[in-house]
Amino acid sequence: MKKSVDLSTASNAGLAPRLVAMIYDLLLLCAILMLAALPVVLLSGGVPRGTISHLLYQLYLLAAIFLFFGWFWVHGGQTLGMRAWRLRVTREDGSALSWGDALLRFLAAVPALLCAGLGYLWILIDRDRLAWHDRISHTRVVRLPKPQQ
Repeated sequence: MKKSVDLSTASNAGLAPRLVAMIYDLLLLCAILMLAALPVVLLSGGVPRGTISHLLYQLYLLAAIFLFFGWFWVHGGQTLGMRAWRLRVTREDGSALSWGDALLRFLAAVPALLCAGLGYLWILIDRDRLAWHDRISHTRVVRLPKPQQ
């Protein structure tokens, strides 16, 4: 059963908590990319040479990055960094993401980051605090309320 988020008790996350969660996730992602690269490096005796093999290697690593984020987004809506900051990615209606939603969000996040981060900085001027990839994929990152004790 996939969880949905009650959007009446959650607010869209601002830029600062998203960036801090990204830093947490980047540390874990570096380790995952090293493990993903290991078999390729061992089998080829180093980083693949040649235009085609190098392009395939980069696509392989990009797929590993997508699988990292996609798995967390589809299974609970939270990466480890997002969990630490009580953030969750949901569809606009608060429901859980599908693999299709995760892929669209990921593909839209790449240019949002590569354009000098403008797609993320957009959160600062967007009335709903949504980044480019949030708008394109019809998803949002919400800040969950503190648990009741």
